[in-house]
Amino acid sequence: MPVEKTKATGIIMFCFRCVPLSIRKLFFTSLLTLFYYAAAKHRLITLHNLHRAFPEKDMGELIRIAKGVYRNLAITAAEFFGMPSITRENLHEWVELEGLEYFEAGIAQGKGLLTIIAHFGNWELMPVTAPFFLNPSHIIYRPLDSPVLDNIVEYVRTINGNVMIKKGGSGKRIMELLKDNQSIGILSDQNVAAREGVFVDFFGRPACTGVGLAVLALRSGAPVLPMFMARQKSGKYKFILKPLVEISRSGDYEQDLQENTQRFTRVVEETVREYPDQWFWLHQRWKTKELQIAA
Repeated sequence: MPVEKTKATGIIMFCFRCVPLSIRKLFFTSLLTLFYYAAAKHRLITLHNLHRAFPEKDMGELIRIAKGVYRNLAITAAEFFGMPSITRENLHEWVELEGLEYFEAGIAQGKGLLTIIAHFGNWELMPVTAPFFLNPSHIIYRPLDSPVLDNIVEYVRTINGNVMIKKGGSGKRIMELLKDNQSIGILSDQNVAAREGVFVDFFGRPACTGVGLAVLALRSGAPVLPMFMARQKSGKYKFILKPLVEISRSGDYEQDLQENTQRFTRVVEETVREYPDQWFWLHQRWKTKELQIAA
């Protein structure tokens, strides 16, 4: 059931929808370009992350990718306000699906489905369009600090039947949903505190990564399906479903958490390498550091 929109959400959505998409894109692209040059801290974080991830690229290429990152965010923001108008009839104007067989193979197991989601491409388009191709799902999320923005995002994400589940203390509910063969979406590409994750390799550097997805996979036996919404040169999107990730079950629980989290992260990295300007490089993904214990 869709989240009920507040009066403020209704007004904001209406005002932006009244502006043609081309004008919205121009507005947000100009705004994010200004932010790129004015907000030195975030620009330097982006360029530093790109330099460490792609040491073989020269600075000119890295700057081009960095500007593409900001442009991707601008387009995502501009398109966001038009997403409630997407229907089965006009879906083809926005998205084409690749890899449906992987979803079908996963859901056929009857153990539910865990999906890997990243801040990649137009990730907000995924919850709007996925229910047309697949099934509505339950999305694990952390509420935004702004109640107005939080309501806007929840409203759009649930408009086609998805359900939002607040992060933290929801493990029992998620296990029940998986037993009922439901799909659970989990963002898997953000930095977490050391107590919440394990360090795995991400672009050649140790990145502290949440273990929640691995915990759920091991406890439930549910298959894990990577999903990405990649923008194409045409301006349309390819909703990419990748092969189910093989889950390690060696009997060593801690080792399995480490190994499976690494496997999930590797899939994200492979996709980002294919579309380097479509990931959220502004995020301090490597902020949490491993403790160095002196000998």
